[in-house]
Amino acid sequence: MSAEHHEHHAWAEPYKIKMVELLRMTTREEREQAIREAGYNTFLLRSEDVYIDLLTDSGTSAMSDRQWAGLMMGDEAYSGSRNFYNLQDAVCEFYGYKYLVPTHQGRGAEHLMSQIMIRKGDFVPGNMYFTTTRLHQELAGGTFVDVIVDEAHDPASTHPFKGNVDLGKLDDLVQKFGADRIPYISLEGCVNMAGGQPFSMANLRELHAYCREHAIPIMLDATRTIENAWFIRQREEGYADKSVRAILREICDLTDGCTMSAKKDLLVNIGGFFACNDEQLFLKAQNMVVVYEGLHTYGGMAGRDMEAMAIGIHEAVMEEHQSARIGQVHYLGRKLIDAGVPIVRPIGSHAVFLDARTFLPHIDQDLYPAQTLAAELYLEAGIRSMERGNVSAGRDPQTGGNRRPKLELVRLTLPRRVYTQAHMDVVAEAVADVYKRRKEIRGLKMVYEPEYLRFFQARFEPV
Repeated sequence: MSAEHHEHHAWAEPYKIKMVELLRMTTREEREQAIREAGYNTFLLRSEDVYIDLLTDSGTSAMSDRQWAGLMMGDEAYSGSRNFYNLQDAVCEFYGYKYLVPTHQGRGAEHLMSQIMIRKGDFVPGNMYFTTTRLHQELAGGTFVDVIVDEAHDPASTHPFKGNVDLGKLDDLVQKFGADRIPYISLEGCVNMAGGQPFSMANLRELHAYCREHAIPIMLDATRTIENAWFIRQREEGYADKSVRAILREICDLTDGCTMSAKKDLLVNIGGFFACNDEQLFLKAQNMVVVYEGLHTYGGMAGRDMEAMAIGIHEAVMEEHQSARIGQVHYLGRKLIDAGVPIVRPIGSHAVFLDARTFLPHIDQDLYPAQTLAAELYLEAGIRSMERGNVSAGRDPQTGGNRRPKLELVRLTLPRRVYTQAHMDVVAEAVADVYKRRKEIRGLKMVYEPEYLRFFQARFEPV
């Protein structure tokens, strides 16, 4: 089945709207002042100055009536909250892991796992870096090594599984340093930095066999694995008749544990967890969570949030939910392709990624074309997006220079169950309008650079 095949089915939201949040329209003049005050960094804009907010799908989704009802069932006991056990049961049922340690969000889980599993001088292979994941690996003394297939670094490639691990690259690393220097492989579903691109089950099976042979654990970044399962169902032979729920479980059963930012797939505004099958690893994480997050039965979350998450797991695996969620992303992506706008192909799961290098070829990468484009889109129509390029990639610790990644992208990230098709039409028009005047756009220079995860707080000025 081709990567684009499923995109031509009509979809509709599998819900009706019961409550609305009013939006404020701004003038061009107001936006010029707002982006200047924000140092041309969309992360530093105030939410009230944004019309359509596509900054992230993390914690920005709309909860269902059942999840809201779940908030009223919060058992706010310090220890042994009933909601923890409900969450534990749901994780065990749908993801299949034996042991659960809740955390306040995904990077809390990344911190626990990195500190417990990585020793100084280790190498951590992964199917492309993610910002917080790589930072935690480095803070623990490890070095991240990219082992994703080459196609992932090419925005124009239409490979249906650009999230796949290149077994050759992984084996090169193992041969060079030895398997005992590799604490685990970090495997992300619907790889964010590649454009929301899935891995295939065939690739995971091959990886699983290789890692068993070399005694290397596979640790899943399960943040968007349900979306990855949906793509496997659409694109991989032999999976068309399997449920998303069954495919999710099959993926997890081929891994040894996971970190989870529940703020994505699981439809909640805060929360995450670390889960695994190894009792010793679990006991270490349980011991560590009480230092950094909270007691091992709440890990920095309120009982009500754990309840909403447990309910969210049930809703997230529903076929019709994923078809509408990913369908909306593909609706926007197709409109942009029709307008001639360069985007990452195939369209991914959670966002449409503008190819800023092709969009603004006259701007050198060290003048941050993606950051520039994100600021221009806000100025054009009050639409907030996010840079995923040279700013996000950070500096090379050896040379001190910008990493200048092959992918210089702007992410238009769709929260789940929040916006309508009409909002997508507005976004597509605004991007097309910016594209028409692309030759007039000039780059940015960085005037403030924080030490860690600079893309969150860096400030810029027009060149």
